[in-house]
Amino acid sequence: MEDILRSIYQERASLASTLGILLIEKKDYSSDITDTFDYTLLVITESEEVPVQVKHYAYKNQKAALHIVSMQQVQEWLLLGSNRRLTEWLHNGKIIFDRNENIASLKREIHEFPFSGRKLKQGLTFAKLVKRYMQGKSSFDTGHYLDAYNHMVHSLHHLARLEVINSGFYPEVTVWEQVRHIEPQIYKLYEELIMSEESLEKRLELLFLASEFLIYSRTSVGTQHLTHILESKQEPWTIADMMNHPELKYYSVDLTVLVEYLVDKGIIEVVLVETKGNDLYHRLYKLS
Repeated sequence: MEDILRSIYQERASLASTLGILLIEKKDYSSDITDTFDYTLLVITESEEVPVQVKHYAYKNQKAALHIVSMQQVQEWLLLGSNRRLTEWLHNGKIIFDRNENIASLKREIHEFPFSGRKLKQGLTFAKLVKRYMQGKSSFDTGHYLDAYNHMVHSLHHLARLEVINSGFYPEVTVWEQVRHIEPQIYKLYEELIMSEESLEKRLELLFLASEFLIYSRTSVGTQHLTHILESKQEPWTIADMMNHPELKYYSVDLTVLVEYLVDKGIIEVVLVETKGNDLYHRLYKLS
């Protein structure tokens, strides 16, 4: 089928807007890398009119997928970690067209993981970690143990990703295999949560005790990006100021929970500013 696909990628390569093309082939041991398709073509384009286009093809008993993605979307996915499959494609895909080494640069970025991007990724991951932990604790306190379990599985996953990022690597889909070598303590917590023969309530109770310490001990690393931005001006910040900041906007709905966590830990201080209402104040924030 690769010969059949050649006409498709040659046509795409002839377009001035095409920056690079990767071919990913399904492996017998891991069909999920291509979402069960025999071949996946990733075309990265300069055009931002349509950030993502997907087409499916069939030839005899084989199937192929064509993903046309803007470079802006690729860079956003890498920054936010919101499409982990992309990292695998860049790792394992065969470059069949590369204008001005655009694909080669993306591959180098994944391997070298520039520090500037790492700090933002740490911040986003820490914010998700805190939010899931808080949701899990709330569910546990109200006796909803299955919901608490679900939140804590996600919380541990974010904790594992944070550890991988902090070690200078991109988190892969197989993040638990990565963290097993980097930080066995976190891997052990995950094992105990899903495999222990203790009651679910007891497992969660022990996990919350351990997680609270692990999260707090990583607060400095996980909030470097946020605190650096908050230091950039002397005046206190409104929550709207933060949410509209060009870098902090990536935190999205997780930002409020993160700020409240840092207020609780004494890292951020609340500044009350009078309004025209009686005993009503604006709530602003600054670093303690």
